[in-house]
Amino acid sequence: MATLAIDTAGFACSVALYDGQDILAERHEVIQRGHAERLMPLIADLPDGGRADRIIVGCGPGSFTGVRVGIAAARALGLGWNIPVTGCESLTLLAAGYFESCPTATTVTVVVEGGHGEVFVQPFTNAPLTARAPVRSVPYADAIALLAGHVLTGNAVERFDSSGIMAHARAASARLLPEALTGLFPSPHYGRAPDAKPMPV
Repeated sequence: MATLAIDTAGFACSVALYDGQDILAERHEVIQRGHAERLMPLIADLPDGGRADRIIVGCGPGSFTGVRVGIAAARALGLGWNIPVTGCESLTLLAAGYFESCPTATTVTVVVEGGHGEVFVQPFTNAPLTARAPVRSVPYADAIALLAGHVLTGNAVERFDSSGIMAHARAASARLLPEALTGLFPSPHYGRAPDAKPMPV
């Protein structure tokens, strides 16, 4: 079964076409901005325009705009191709990629930029890949103490630990996830309450 995976929640615009554990094609660009302009051309550049039997999309948390861009594209393609669309957590993609590159590792904490002076933090264990706690949005100042002694990966690693592995979520890492972690409803997971508050009436 061919799967199109999409993740635009972080600084990368990442798409991949895979079958089982075999990556058929991948496009991955670290662009920080402009995901909406780059995503569809990257998908179109995949074999057969990225046509697949199903779509898995990273639902965040991460960039507010980036999360929405990926999910909107996935749902539109799913509707047009009449194929199922499901979601996964974008931080889980980072953890899966880390354990693939460091197969003897047993734990890692993913830390990614969250904006507004905060980072998203989530610890994972390997074999099987499991989140040890929910995603937290933590101010930088608090995260310094919270992450002391942790093995880190993610796009905010350099702020805390130069020995961690700087990484951006790759859509191709979705092939490493157990099915139980790829069945989310494809809707945004922002990781914290919205900044805008409704006006009192």
